[in-house]
Amino acid sequence: MLSLYHPARTPVHDVPAGTKLLVLAAAGTALFFVSSIPWLAVALAVVLGLYALARIPWRMTARQTLGLAPFLALIMLAQLIFTGWQAAVVVGERLLTLVLLANLVTLTTRTSAMIDTIERVLGPLRPLGVRPERVGLLVAMTIRFIPVIREQAELVRSAQRARGIERSTVFLVPLLIRTLRMADNVGEALDARGLD
Repeated sequence: MLSLYHPARTPVHDVPAGTKLLVLAAAGTALFFVSSIPWLAVALAVVLGLYALARIPWRMTARQTLGLAPFLALIMLAQLIFTGWQAAVVVGERLLTLVLLANLVTLTTRTSAMIDTIERVLGPLRPLGVRPERVGLLVAMTIRFIPVIREQAELVRSAQRARGIERSTVFLVPLLIRTLRMADNVGEALDARGLD
């Protein structure tokens, strides 16, 4: 399985997967109770400091952040129009901090460790009908398909550029068709292996 894991020997990498996921959930909840621009800037600085401690290359961080930039800009623009500049900055800081923190967890935690932790946490819910191994499979497939969909998007852009279309509003249609076709193939493969 393709992993987003960035191998290194750092204190951030050594933190157990369960602790990282717990911190991510707690931070994600806590950030929505903070509406101070300076405090959110401090939280963002702490996350960037953790990237440095984990020795994640800045080029990799910048590339992933730039991929988020158009969506972040649209959300901030909507906030600016409807609620003002302060709300736009607060929402932008929150989202950027959360996405960077979630990405840091993914970059510093092996996929197998993350899935084992999720399955272990959900184990007590088995009598209620929850199947931890299915949830683990879902998480693994989600993590796996993030870079695959990105590759599909790059292929669609390359094909459009080859046809002389630099910017097109129909970019999402071929990407959606490719993604649905790929999902259908994966579904058939899982079905053939007895997974409903």
